[in-house]
Amino acid sequence: MEPKWKQTKLSLERPYKNDNGEPIPVLYDITPDGVLHYEPKETPTEVLGRNLQRIFEERGLDFFERLKDGSLQSDVLPSIDAADKQEDESKDATSDDEGGHTMTKDELYTLKIEVMPQLYIALGEMTLARDLLSSILASSNASSTALPSILHSITAPEPQQLQPEYFPPLSATLVTKPSSIVSVQAFDAQLAIGGKDEALRKAAGLFKSVATRMELGRLQNEKYWVDALKIRRGNWGLVPASLPPGSATGKVADKTSKDFVVSYGLEESPPIFRRNAIAHMAYGGSEDESLVLPQRSNVRLRISIGSPDASGNIVYSQNALTVQPDVEGHKPSLDERLKTAQRAIIEQEIFSVLVHEAGTFPTASARVSERLVLVDVTQGMELKFELVDADLFALKTSSAQNPVNQAKSDFIYHYLLTLLLRRHAYIKSRRLGTNFSSNTDTLSLDASQTNLPLLQPVIDQLQYQVFCERIHSQLNVVKAALTATGIPSTLRFDPVGEIGNELIEIPIDNDARPLSGACTLRIDNRHNLRLTLVSPSALTAHLSQATISISSMPQLCELLSDEVERFFLERICEVGRRICNDMGGIWFVDLNRCVGRWEGCVLNFQITFGDKFKIICIATQLSRSDPKHPVVDTYDASDTEKGLLEWVQHVLGRALNE
Repeated sequence: MEPKWKQTKLSLERPYKNDNGEPIPVLYDITPDGVLHYEPKETPTEVLGRNLQRIFEERGLDFFERLKDGSLQSDVLPSIDAADKQEDESKDATSDDEGGHTMTKDELYTLKIEVMPQLYIALGEMTLARDLLSSILASSNASSTALPSILHSITAPEPQQLQPEYFPPLSATLVTKPSSIVSVQAFDAQLAIGGKDEALRKAAGLFKSVATRMELGRLQNEKYWVDALKIRRGNWGLVPASLPPGSATGKVADKTSKDFVVSYGLEESPPIFRRNAIAHMAYGGSEDESLVLPQRSNVRLRISIGSPDASGNIVYSQNALTVQPDVEGHKPSLDERLKTAQRAIIEQEIFSVLVHEAGTFPTASARVSERLVLVDVTQGMELKFELVDADLFALKTSSAQNPVNQAKSDFIYHYLLTLLLRRHAYIKSRRLGTNFSSNTDTLSLDASQTNLPLLQPVIDQLQYQVFCERIHSQLNVVKAALTATGIPSTLRFDPVGEIGNELIEIPIDNDARPLSGACTLRIDNRHNLRLTLVSPSALTAHLSQATISISSMPQLCELLSDEVERFFLERICEVGRRICNDMGGIWFVDLNRCVGRWEGCVLNFQITFGDKFKIICIATQLSRSDPKHPVVDTYDASDTEKGLLEWVQHVLGRALNE
């Protein structure tokens, strides 16, 4: 319960008496010399008389005698004054109809001579009446015989003796209003106290609300400047807001702005994105309402990589959206809100560049729509860029997604951000006339050169990865086939041969060389087959006799088969020379076969390749005893546990024994 003094109600009624109980007059005007003019006091009789006079002047003298339909009552005759007035009005109307008459000087003088005596007589009568009243009021305490003598001296010119009893004395009587009863006095006192109490309460409430609003305004202003300092400390672009439309722009006009705007877009972005990347600082409100983002669209860039699964269906793996920690009671700060808005506007700019480049991309087909760019990178891989609502963006990794492709999507997202910054640096260097490359410091860029692409480096990286995977898988098949024949072989595959510093310069420096790698297949610890790879799909074979550029997988398979065949034929020759050295045998390689000759026998070895690079060796033996029926032996690694060289030794031993 509140105390009684708080329950007291004060009224906002205008006070009509001062502290001394005297009425407070209404002030009308104050003259320059300091004289105060108050509202004149009027008695109820004067107010009533003025109102009645207005009624008779505005509605007529017979206003109270007329009925609602405007006719007079049947038993009431029009007053004489009304009749005279009507007659005068009719005469005036007649005279007006006849025409107005202008009085001459003689007529005016005659009228003055007639009126002036009458006016003087009236003045004397009024003066006499005033003196009489003054005498009566002044002699209220004198003897009763004074008044008859005054009246006699004024009214009777002839001396007459009047009896005193005919002139009763005049006396003044003071009439006072009787005091009210006690209950009425108590009610009046309660009414006066209650009215003042209500007025005081209303005044106190008004002062309290004004004080609260002033304090709230002070806190809002303080919070506004604190937020401005926080934004400026975060190195955001804080500039004065433009003047409102219709503001004065003259020399003496106040051109200072009282508000700030925050520009969170990139400096070299197109004007349409810089105009949309503007936030307004607002007074008051919560942390979310202190920064207004009028042009922000709640869309984010989602990057998905699609690849077939075991059943042949395309499964898309997308990048993860970076969001603030979902902690109960956590409110994003100004810096976090600006970073989120900046990331969204940068993603929109990236998507606009991708839409422009996808239609003219030379090495891959693309489909473009309003919010979707779908690129067929290679066979069995799709890359999708789309703008989706941030609320619908999947924040958690689905079990159906491929973790490797999801990591690639995250890498592509950040790689696009780096490429966009490189593009902006290139545009700035062209505008300022400086060199963009870090390798040359004196040469300037060609102004006719087009802007740096964003989509092509990404597609090149994906195509290079698929290209390396295909090369690696093919070399692994060859290695497995060699191992199956008992020939020891090792494969060293390094798709990225650059060091860390060189990798960092690739998305930054336009003159940096693309990704490159090398792989080496070492057969039987003596024969090396070296290949070099360059992004996106350049392959070069470095042989002992030549350097060959390979442009297709069948060409690579043919090269590998030729090299492996040449290695086996030479090894078979070495084995034959070593075994047949005492017999004077001749061993040589003739095109695609190995020929061994000694007395009474000719032995040919030929290498062929089956499915999955399976090595098959065919040995044909011609003997002098039966030259028309050669003996053919076939080596298949899947059908025997012997190695190829061991099988060759077995075939030679059998031929020599014959």
